[in-house]
Amino acid sequence: MFQPDVNLPDDLSADPLWIVISGGRILVDESGELPLGEQPVPDVEMPWAVGTLDGRPVWGLDVPDDYEPTTEHSFVDLRSLYGRLDDEQWIVAGRAVQLSSFRLTHRFCGRCGAETEPHNTDQSKVCPSCAHVAFPRLSPAVIMLIERDHEVLLAWGRQFPGRFFSALAGFVEPGESLEQTVHREVHEEVGILVTDVTYFGSQPWPFPHSLMVGFGAQWESGEITIQEEEIVEANWYTADDLPPVPRGGMSIAGWLIEDWLARQGG
Repeated sequence: MFQPDVNLPDDLSADPLWIVISGGRILVDESGELPLGEQPVPDVEMPWAVGTLDGRPVWGLDVPDDYEPTTEHSFVDLRSLYGRLDDEQWIVAGRAVQLSSFRLTHRFCGRCGAETEPHNTDQSKVCPSCAHVAFPRLSPAVIMLIERDHEVLLAWGRQFPGRFFSALAGFVEPGESLEQTVHREVHEEVGILVTDVTYFGSQPWPFPHSLMVGFGAQWESGEITIQEEEIVEANWYTADDLPPVPRGGMSIAGWLIEDWLARQGG
């Protein structure tokens, strides 16, 4: 079990887990695992606490973008580690990448420009000059699967280079509730109205710092009219006529679709 912390006790195991980050990439050993034991990158900035995982200390370490690892190690993209690390280690690695980005982009106060200091008890940076406190950025987004009888609405977004469909999604705007965002985003992207918005689940999504909040909803009225700046194609599909979609896997989109298919008996 992972326990986040900024101050690790002295009586922890001397066999730490290391998450070494360079340009958003993560150091792995020859077997593709996160390094264990001695610090794998000596003579660099002091490590910082990520927390503990099953009683083992987890340390983060930032190294320069041009750092060349030893032949026993290499840097890989976080996405490529999904399925290679166990789920909990992958989530912890994603947390570390987000904290690393925060540390590197908040070295100086955004209010007065003074150099910041780490907070003693939480993941924040404090300005010793003006007392401004900055916390890691978190961008909440909703992702929603819309149903109509035995059909589901799926869209091919312009962010996908090939023909690939998924649930609709969008970021929460200031002053909105999550449910209001669902209604707004669906209407903006495909021109329909929905009802019965129901919470499904959530997933931290460190690309780069989102929290994806999943919902289901029912079609209420309207015909599909796509927002061409965002959507290439959108249609209603039955369980036996799905286009290329995520199925389970690393994203909440796949979980939403798998849940819908299970309820269709497929």
